[in-house]
Amino acid sequence: MSQNLGHPSHIGNLDAAQLGPQPTYLPDDHPDVDAKRRLDAGDEPIDVASVLPSSSLAWAELSDEAFDEGRTVDSYAYARVGYHRGLDALRGAGWRGAGPIPWTHEINRGFLRSLYALGRAAASIGESEEAARVEKFLNDSDPTAMEQIAGHRG
Repeated sequence: MSQNLGHPSHIGNLDAAQLGPQPTYLPDDHPDVDAKRRLDAGDEPIDVASVLPSSSLAWAELSDEAFDEGRTVDSYAYARVGYHRGLDALRGAGWRGAGPIPWTHEINRGFLRSLYALGRAAASIGESEEAARVEKFLNDSDPTAMEQIAGHRG
């Protein structure tokens, strides 16, 4: 005999929203904190990336520069480095391949910007399947991120 449980809002003392993957927040000592400070002070992204190679933000900035100059393959390469550095950091912060990566947490923005840049560059070099995967990943991470990043770039 089976019983239809439907969609319970509470299971025991837990709210059903607590059962899925919880948001991941990169830590306050992540290299993007120092990278942002340096970039805001006027340091060049290439210099920041050479001093802080684990910073997704520095690689995202390099990707943006290259893309704006029409160097789409360079943009793709920079974005891919920032993306992979970000994945390493997210895993270190407890992320297990799924769940929100909120844009509202400023330290997450370097990774999200690298992810956006990777999708943009992939599309520009004809990697449409990769661009679609990246767009889905970005929207799954934070449905507002794409709009926020496009506004930042606009």
